[in-house]
Amino acid sequence: MKSVHNFVVTPKGNRYNNTKKVGDSELIINTEISNHQYINREAIVVSTPIAGHTEIQAGDTVILHHNVFRRWYNVKGIEKNSKSYFSENIYFVNHDQIFLYKRNKQWLAPQGYCFVKPIKSTNKFNVASEKPLQGIVKYSDGTVEVNDLIGFRPNSEYEFIVDGERLYRVLSNFITIKYEYQGNEEEYNPSWA
Repeated sequence: MKSVHNFVVTPKGNRYNNTKKVGDSELIINTEISNHQYINREAIVVSTPIAGHTEIQAGDTVILHHNVFRRWYNVKGIEKNSKSYFSENIYFVNHDQIFLYKRNKQWLAPQGYCFVKPIKSTNKFNVASEKPLQGIVKYSDGTVEVNDLIGFRPNSEYEFIVDGERLYRVLSNFITIKYEYQGNEEEYNPSWA
């Protein structure tokens, strides 16, 4: 199956990531269908669009927008699938809903996106545990180098958990400055991630 303008994907696992293994038991940590934090964002590309050029290939693992697999209630209270839904294991995804892709066990950022690791705050008088609007580049589209210490615009970061690590997706054109390392920067990855 191929689409003219969309990627065809299938979820990697279930639509929701709302269970956690505790010993021999499985614990359900969320029962709401509308909470975006527990929606699966990983998928496998079944086919790429016929029209246009893309770096992403069939078989790649991708990180998607949280609304792709999400179910929701309309104004009448009827449960609905997202507009991406085709069948239980087939979804159509636009190119701007794919934020990261994995090929040969390596994550790669498509053009326009960078993923940034937050860094610990060193300010003893601030209750925030991480420095605002700063981070270390983990995955880059080539706009900046990996491991660069950068600053970005307010409200431009969007949180993701990638391989158990908390990262911010930042649009490349929202990166405002490249800092020089001072030597005291430390990544901030809370234990819950």
